[in-house]
Amino acid sequence: MPVLIGAEGRSVQPSAKIGRVSWLYIALLAVATAVVAGAEWPRLEERFGVETRRRRERARRKSGLRVVRDDSDDFAASVERDLANLPTIDETERRERPR
Repeated sequence: MPVLIGAEGRSVQPSAKIGRVSWLYIALLAVATAVVAGAEWPRLEERFGVETRRRRERARRKSGLRVVRDDSDDFAASVERDLANLPTIDETERRERPR
């Protein structure tokens, strides 16, 4: 690392300390950060957004599901049986009933 010699003749080591920072530079840094965040927002939303989280949770839930193909006849018979057991009202009964 080179040694610098100051105005008084003594050696001055370069330091990594930031001296006084003007409020203008801080404001410009904040504005630049906001501009970059605004420009990258769609990509960040795509990766970390609420909708993406919902999709991941749904995929996780669906991974444990399986398709059952054998019970289609049993299901159809069950539906027909349930429909046959539903109570019905004839048209004549509906007209005769007072409301």
